[in-house]
Amino acid sequence: MLIANENATHKAYPNVLQQILSIEKAAESRSWLSQWDGINPGATPLVKLPALATALGVGELWVKDESARSELGSFKALGAPIALVRLILRVFPEQRFEANSLLSGEYRQALADFTVISATDGNHGRGLAAAAKSIGCRCVIVLHANVSIEREEAIAAYGAEIVRIAGNYDESVEKAASIAVENEWTVVSDTSYEGYEEIPRDVMQGYGTIAAEIVEQTPQAGPNESAFTHVFLQGGVGGLAAGIASYFWEVYGAQRPAFIMVEPQQADCLYQSALSGDAAKSEGSVDSVMAGLACGETSPLAWKFLKESVDHFMTIEDGAAVDAMRILASGKNQDIPLVAGESAVAGLAGLIQILKSPILAADVSIDANSRILLISTEGATAPSVYAELVGETAEVVLHRQKAWHSRDVA
Repeated sequence: MLIANENATHKAYPNVLQQILSIEKAAESRSWLSQWDGINPGATPLVKLPALATALGVGELWVKDESARSELGSFKALGAPIALVRLILRVFPEQRFEANSLLSGEYRQALADFTVISATDGNHGRGLAAAAKSIGCRCVIVLHANVSIEREEAIAAYGAEIVRIAGNYDESVEKAASIAVENEWTVVSDTSYEGYEEIPRDVMQGYGTIAAEIVEQTPQAGPNESAFTHVFLQGGVGGLAAGIASYFWEVYGAQRPAFIMVEPQQADCLYQSALSGDAAKSEGSVDSVMAGLACGETSPLAWKFLKESVDHFMTIEDGAAVDAMRILASGKNQDIPLVAGESAVAGLAGLIQILKSPILAADVSIDANSRILLISTEGATAPSVYAELVGETAEVVLHRQKAWHSRDVA
């Protein structure tokens, strides 16, 4: 399903939003992250897929590959560390901590009894656990029933204490909040709710790093015009999309690219938000193979940015995501093979669905001249799940990718 957002506008980035998320703050976050050994140095790859673009009938197709961000394997390595650093700076102003020194563990002894907690589908919890380990504070992660043991073990490897519940993601969020109150701990979540916006804001600000790199990696198409006509964004609670859309909006203003939001059919909280005009809940089961997007409630803070910046909202079936994973892994017709996890491929799956229908393609103004940007948000963060869905391991795909690079160099 696809709908146009009747509230979408193409105008200058509103000052009221700039007070929340800005290029200036994103640059500060990026500077701090560059000093953290939890992420790899330099920008993640922005790769062009000319063969797939030709097959789909679009002008250009680009993919920002966040699987290479760090050993965590996803974009979540950018949000949780920044939120945790900013939280500690607010809580302990008298200590005069330095942000870079926090991430290097210099204040480990002073923060040994400071505890943070969060619910997660996997990647956010892993990012928070990694940051907490570097800083030296305690971390507790609440996991719902659909989070795999494989993802649990990956989080626990960073020293986090795991709490399991029988419910879904939204119930794990509620559980984390109640545990935090009982123990006087602090929730570090990537979704907002009434009275809780500072930390989700900081998480989203960390995601601005992705957009900043993309702007630097691509030439402008014209004065204040993006190199891309369309950007496909994954759903979830909306935090990643808000972090990226706000950055592009501030840079390009009224000339910003068109944004298309893609979600699982059964976790369509942003689609429902577009229908109602306010942050809403999903009408589905919220159980999707796209685990990182299996969220039932829109982040109200994220919605402040998305309600006017996203031009279209759409939903896809799980099978479409699996097909997209296989397409990127194959590297058909000389394109670079890419390891993209279940939640990473929503944008490509959405694009393919649109292009199957000339009517839908016309509705979103995608044609042979369109320049499309996709954000591949994760690699094989659950290796066994990836292998089962794609039919080969991530290692095999990476070997093929290495061979592609070797051929390119030769």
